[in-house]
Formats: sequence, C-alpha cells, structure tokens
Amino acid sequence: MKIAQVSPLYESVPPKLYGGTERVVSYLSDALVDAGHKVTLFASGDSVTKADLVPICDKALRLDPDCVDHLAYHFIQLQEVMDRAKEFDFIHFHIDYLHYPFSQFLNIPYATTLHGRLNMRETSLIYKRFSKQPVISISNFQRKPVPHANWVGNVYHGLPKNLLKKGDGNGGYVAFLGRISPEKRVDRAISIAISAGRKIKIAAKVDKADQAYFDHEIKNLLDHPLVEFIGEINEYEKNEFLGNAECLLFPIDWPEPFGLVMIEAMACGTPVIAYENGSVPEVLENGKTGFIVGSKKEAIASLAKLKQLDRNVIRREFERRFSSDKMAQNYVSIFETLSEQVTSEKKYLRNPKKEEEGYQITA
Repeated sequence: MKIAQVSPLYESVPPKLYGGTERVVSYLSDALVDAGHKVTLFASGDSVTKADLVPICDKALRLDPDCVDHLAYHFIQLQEVMDRAKEFDFIHFHIDYLHYPFSQFLNIPYATTLHGRLNMRETSLIYKRFSKQPVISISNFQRKPVPHANWVGNVYHGLPKNLLKKGDGNGGYVAFLGRISPEKRVDRAISIAISAGRKIKIAAKVDKADQAYFDHEIKNLLDHPLVEFIGEINEYEKNEFLGNAECLLFPIDWPEPFGLVMIEAMACGTPVIAYENGSVPEVLENGKTGFIVGSKKEAIASLAKLKQLDRNVIRREFERRFSSDKMAQNYVSIFETLSEQVTSEKKYLRNPKKEEEGYQITA
C-alpha cells in the first residue's frame, strides 16, 4: 500500500528527547516500510525515517525558540497532505482532530489514531459534531469517555524488537521515567522508594506548563540521599537506565491512554509496578510482567516480590504483544478493511474533477 503518515510537528520523528506520539509514528513508519509498503511521512525536517520525508518545518517546533505560532505550520502541513492526497491508498493521521473539517471531504480512505486522553467535555462535543470520522484507539480504556465516536479499531503501541535489550536489573535502584507533572505522580514514586529504603533514579522532562509544579512541589523532594534526578534522557540512554533498574515505578493518577514507558521497561525485561488507572490492566499482566497496585502500601509490598518475576518472561511478553511489527500488521489490517469499505460501499461522494485532487467539498 501507499500510505501517508501525518505526524505532529512539536517533536521530530523520532523525538530527540521526550515525545510519545512522534516516537510511535517513527516506529510504525519504519515497520511499514520494512513490511514492503510505500510510506510518506509528513513531519518536521529534522526527522530521520525509512519513509519518504516531506518536511513541513525545518526542525521540531518545541525545540525552535523562534517559532511563535505552532498552529500555522500544522495548517501548512494539512494543505500539503490535501494537495497530495491522490498519491496515496491510505492516509493515517496522528494530529488529533485538527484535520476533521478538511479530511471529511477526502475521497481517499483514512483514519486517525488518537494518542491522548479523551475525558474532556470538549472532546465529547467534537465527536458528536464529527461523528463519522474514523478513529483508532490505543487502548480500550481510552474509548470510554466517547463511546459514540466512530471507532474502527484498537491498536496497542509497539517498539522495534532490537531497540532495547534485556538487562539484569542489578543497578541497585528503582526507576521513574517520563514527564514530571501532577498526573504522573513522581512525588508518589519518591515516597514509595524512600519508605521502602530503595534508591530511586528519575529520568524525566519538565515542560514549561509544569515548571511551577516542579519548583514548588517536587524540587525539594530531590534533596533526599536516596533520590537521584537525572533529567530528560534520549532514546539511546533508556536501555541502560531501564535495563539496570530493579523495576519501573508507574504510580499514575490519571486515565492514562496507553503508557509507552511500560512497554519500554518490558522490552528490557524490567517489571513495572503501576497503579490501576487507565490502560494499565490492558498492558500489564499482574504477577507476570509486573504488579498492579492500589496504594502505597501495596506498592511497597510489591517491591519485596520482584524476585518472583522472570525477566526473560517479561521480555518474551513484550515481543509477543508489543513489537512494532505486530503494531504495523494490526494497522494494515484496519487500513485494508477501511479501503475495502470505501470501494464496496462507495462511501465517499464522487466528483471527477475534484477526485483528481483527492478530495471533494460539497455544499
């Protein structure tokens, strides 16, 4: 298939540092190319990919201090995609609902993977207004706030099998990886580790939006002798960080749509101790790839049971369920099904003149 991947522009593909959506787009695009598909990636110019790259801006917008209006580049991207729509068999969007007023007139089969939380009032309104937009979830839990959306599939995230390797977990610390924000609860992770007498290493970014939270609520917690704050790390530093950790602490306090860091840990054979929120029960198997807990007391008790888990089994479960190859296969199955529906049901209006351009606007 000739597939277009439309990525957010905030981070490169893959990101230089933190960035979940763009990282998944990278793994998926490369896996599709490896599977023999012709892939075109619409992303920032500093992206590195096996696909044919269409650069929309010179570099990732988050790392560009000269960029004031991020939305402007996304609309330029949308016009580029619409202008070239006729070149593709399928268009796969990852930019949330930005394209809905335009893509609803496409004569090309397409779908949108939703990567974020959907439990906002405005989100429900969006999917009532754009009820025919085909959308793909990254967990079944993610769908709950908007059951009326046009769900056409569910695909769990995946990582390349050779990206991370199994570690021995002998580093003498527990790990926290991701982003420092109220919902990720690094404060809870620190409290669990200190109460259990375990050293904790924290590799996390601090967004501008969370700087005040970090300064007032977290910074003072980093002075404890059992706490080591590393800061934001890149893709190549994760293997050592996660592989040497006894476990990953994932004590979230929000409806996590997926939690990519959980499968990154699993790829290293590292068990995860996670609070039972969001997609956690879909990703982890309690007592096999980690422990799902409901309190600090349970989390501390789980630390004492880590030796019961087999890191080889955890790695095998990652390979079985969360490889990028499997992710790509699942997406292609959805793409093919939607393409067949468009053909057989003649789902989209036909206009020979506009069809040459790949989309159609009607009154």
